[in-house]
Amino acid sequence: MSTTVDLNADMGESFGPWNMGNDAALLDIVTSANIACGFHAGDPDVMAKTMALAVDRGVGIGAHPGFPDIQGFGRFRMHRPNDSLANAVRYQVGAAQAMARAAGGKVRHLKLHGALANMASEDEALARACYEGALSVAPDIVIMVLAATAQQRAVEALGCAWAGEIFADRAYNDDATLVDRSLPGAMVRDPERAAERMVAMVREGTIIAESGTRIPAQIDTICCHGDTPEALEISAAVRAGLEAAGVELKPL
Repeated sequence: MSTTVDLNADMGESFGPWNMGNDAALLDIVTSANIACGFHAGDPDVMAKTMALAVDRGVGIGAHPGFPDIQGFGRFRMHRPNDSLANAVRYQVGAAQAMARAAGGKVRHLKLHGALANMASEDEALARACYEGALSVAPDIVIMVLAATAQQRAVEALGCAWAGEIFADRAYNDDATLVDRSLPGAMVRDPERAAERMVAMVREGTIIAESGTRIPAQIDTICCHGDTPEALEISAAVRAGLEAAGVELKPL
């Protein structure tokens, strides 16, 4: 198998003296970083530090906007008008652009976070509103979408640059959405299993649901969450497994 994929991780999710994840170590493994913009996690100091590290390591910088939900880490669903969501995304992308520029880098991609991403994977109009908000301030940005969901339908309708994403550490439903975190088996915590799943999905060009259902998908990038205890081990195992299978890892 010979192909190319991006390996990304969510990071920059510490807040003040409270530390989340090991961003510095992850940046030695991944090729793209989705950096929190201060709504669900992160703060200006954390953004500045994380973006400077990403620039230093040659890792692609992405804006990672979410709901204004620090206490819930952006994982509680919030129901807001679509025009308000578009403004929230504009605001966060603008902050990311400013911080990246100050660090000598540039925001290249966008990826929605948590509950906002899950809702956008189910609701094309909501997804489109968020993406239109981002594109209004960053027209050349690459939008990472949950492959084969309403997020993908939204970017296809918009005709913008996009990348299909799959998750190394999350289980899938038969409609390509993620198994709810409250359910057993939603998280994949074994690094070897995560690596085997990613190699199989990239090889087949499909998302493999927990039921065994194969869902054809465009796979451009693979995510490992930076906030899980196994993040470093899973990221390293996925990278090693892909490279052993002849897959080249490079930024989008």
